[in-house]
Amino acid sequence: MSRIVAIVGRPNVGKSTLFNRLTDSRNAIVDEMSGVTRDRNYGKCTWNGTDFSVIDTGGYVENSDDMFEGEINKQVLLAIEESDIILFMVDVTVGVHELDKSVAGMLRKCKKKVIVVVNKVDNNERLADAAEFYSLGLGDYFPLSSINGSGTGDLLDSVVADLSSQAAEEIPDLPKVAIVGRPNVGKSSLVNSLLGEERNIVTPLAGTTRDSIFTRYNKFKHDFLLVDTAGLRKKSKVSEDVEFYSVMRAIRTIESADVCLLMIDGTRGIESQDLNIISLILKNGKGLIILVNKWDLIEKETNTARNIESEIKNKTAPFTDYPVLFISATNKQRIHKILEVIETVNNNRTRKIPTSGLNEVMLEIVKQNPPPAVKGKYIKIKYATQLPTYTPSFAFFCNLPQYVKEPYRRYVENRLREKFELTGVPVKIFFRKK
Repeated sequence: MSRIVAIVGRPNVGKSTLFNRLTDSRNAIVDEMSGVTRDRNYGKCTWNGTDFSVIDTGGYVENSDDMFEGEINKQVLLAIEESDIILFMVDVTVGVHELDKSVAGMLRKCKKKVIVVVNKVDNNERLADAAEFYSLGLGDYFPLSSINGSGTGDLLDSVVADLSSQAAEEIPDLPKVAIVGRPNVGKSSLVNSLLGEERNIVTPLAGTTRDSIFTRYNKFKHDFLLVDTAGLRKKSKVSEDVEFYSVMRAIRTIESADVCLLMIDGTRGIESQDLNIISLILKNGKGLIILVNKWDLIEKETNTARNIESEIKNKTAPFTDYPVLFISATNKQRIHKILEVIETVNNNRTRKIPTSGLNEVMLEIVKQNPPPAVKGKYIKIKYATQLPTYTPSFAFFCNLPQYVKEPYRRYVENRLREKFELTGVPVKIFFRKK
């Protein structure tokens, strides 16, 4: 289950600096998603073997120069709603600010773990000044300097200890399938068509759905968990920053899943936000199936489907090996085909290729078309094996792995996909010293 740690606080206390440190520092970084929203505000952090996502709420507020209390409250409410742990950041050089008191009042009422982080503590005098933040009524605090990194190790130790103590939910060991996409593409309609009941309230309002939940689908010899979002949002909350909300939700939903169904509105085609979601899916190593919805509303000619599929794959290149289905969620068009493709992609994701078969096929391919020589040195690939990872990863052992360039890596990946059934899943290839 994904874990989300949110950094909240008023502007200019150093939230983004801490975010960059947590997601970029060498011992913490796993992955950094750029372009998921307007700013760099979602990253992956690993500390002592525990992975979690970090959200910087600072990036979401427009006009931060004339920022007002309501805007901050909105961010804090969203963070409370979506995250597992909240880091409440304050500035020792300013002391306890009126806005800090207002945020602390909201955080005292929430049932989530809140950690007070006192920033800009870079000398002993400021360490003594930090004690005034006890007055916020949120217990102990962590003094640190997000610019030079002092104190962040202790903070991360505490975060990881709290995440480990939060009991994981018991979820049956079945493939988990998520339906993701921009607002209003028909995600809830698809769930209703699959389950044959009005499980989700379908309305034309964007951002109607909320937390990720699991629904077991067990029909027509298919058995998996649907990760969907349920519950009608209160009217007062629908006007909140939908982009911020939908990104947090997409992160949690994608990380909870094994296979992601990305729904695209057929009347609008693939858009930049869809490409951002695809990059999230691939970077998290999940299976991908693209569903072009509202197919019943499109005027069709002989090659309409083929042309739309080519357009989508041109935009996602170099990764183009995934299924594209043209559906209508409301008319239940090709709904059963989706079930078959989910099973195929999940089988591909968990596929284990015997080492003997892998070497027999791939070493012959490599022999016929070896990597180009670099500085007169020839690269000889001697052996290949599949690694025991969540999605297919392969190690090719050779004499000069540092000279194997990206085009050849892609060539090897494409031949692997041709020879072994790996459609719909990201594949990682490593060249290592033999």
